[in-house]
Amino acid sequence: MSFSVPAKLETEIDELITHYPVKRSASLMVLHALQEHFGWISQAAVEWTAKKLGLQPINVYELVTFYPMFRQQPVGKYQIKVCRTLSCALGGSYALHKHFCDKLGLDAHKHGVQTTKDGRFSVEFVECLASCGTAPVIMINEDFYEGVSRAKAEEIVSQCK
Repeated sequence: MSFSVPAKLETEIDELITHYPVKRSASLMVLHALQEHFGWISQAAVEWTAKKLGLQPINVYELVTFYPMFRQQPVGKYQIKVCRTLSCALGGSYALHKHFCDKLGLDAHKHGVQTTKDGRFSVEFVECLASCGTAPVIMINEDFYEGVSRAKAEEIVSQCK
């Protein structure tokens, strides 16, 4: 296995594990730390986590496949998350998602996260971003945008380049 966790990150993870009475209980936090560092959770990261926590890889893999916040593939530098729940859908989020996909050369009908060939942008629908009164809403990485129109979407994407 060629997967390697930097010493500083492993030290942080070791410290994090001490906060739990049972190592297994730290599973989600360890996965979050790895994803924050690497950008996604590879099979090698699953195996590393299992070994670190004294688990079988399936015990970690079932978490990665169950929780939608974990990525099993690399994503773009700019992750565009478009809310698709009722208020945002009524506010135009499906058209907004299609606009992003069309602009970036992605398939608006494909399920799941999609990343541009150059690796700069990823686009995906997500569940509620908790701002129903200002629909449609999106997030790009950790930045939150409310009432996003087509023109505002153009402006936001141009700032990412």
